[in-house]
Amino acid sequence: MLISPAYAQDAGGGGGFDIGFLLPMVLIFGVFYMLLIRPQQKKAKQHRELLEALRRGDRIITNGGLIGLIIKVVDANELIVEIADGVRVRVARSMVSTVIAKTEPSRDDDDGDDGDDEEERPRSRKRRRRRREAPDDDE
Repeated sequence: MLISPAYAQDAGGGGGFDIGFLLPMVLIFGVFYMLLIRPQQKKAKQHRELLEALRRGDRIITNGGLIGLIIKVVDANELIVEIADGVRVRVARSMVSTVIAKTEPSRDDDDGDDGDDEEERPRSRKRRRRRREAPDDDE
């Protein structure tokens, strides 16, 4: 015969655990975590903090591209934003993408986002009392 018969070689313990396969999988997961998952979580945390810090008077940009001034914070999920003179729209708080200009909290605001309009907010008792007790310049 010109062709000799081929015989199967011994497999050499074929059912064992191969660490050479597991190590690249762990390395791939580590790279994905460092390059994709971790930065995404950090960005989401910063956006959540930005949304919690919104208050009346802040200039914002929405996800739709509208630029406006927060007039009133209705509740934890809703804002009233003035986008032009006399044009006010209700915006979901989660739709705010960035804050252009941040305002300083006023002395009268406890938490800064009580949502009252400047014109509608009654003066505090302390301010009214100070004004009444102030000496008049006429006397």
